[in-house]
Amino acid sequence: MNNPRPVGQTAAAGFQVGVRRTFPIPVLEAWKLITSPKGLSIWLGEGGPIDVEVGQLFQTEEGISGEFRVVNELENLRLSWTAEHWAKSSTLQIRTIPAGDHKTTISFHQEKLSGPDVREAMKRRWEDVLGRLQGICEEA
Repeated sequence: MNNPRPVGQTAAAGFQVGVRRTFPIPVLEAWKLITSPKGLSIWLGEGGPIDVEVGQLFQTEEGISGEFRVVNELENLRLSWTAEHWAKSSTLQIRTIPAGDHKTTISFHQEKLSGPDVREAMKRRWEDVLGRLQGICEEA
């Protein structure tokens, strides 16, 4: 018999989740938003790094730790991401995707999550993050 996998589970990457939202700003502004100190404090947490560069280690005030592994300016960030109570790290990728005239989709994709409860918690987190980033765009 072929047992279907639970929602969000893959054979290669375990549990994963992805959320995205399109913003009314060009890619350069979206990139600046996610890599600015204010943007970093929203998605990474307070006390994270100021410089986003390959090899940069981080530990936030809420106990999230990891390392930036890939930084492709104006395109994507890839980093290890471990919450304080997690047994192993996950992989987080944030992308800025051109979406037409002066629009950009910001995407959060996280894989190697330990189970469906963690997947759901991270889905809520990234949806909240996108809402908070949207708020910054609306303030400007």
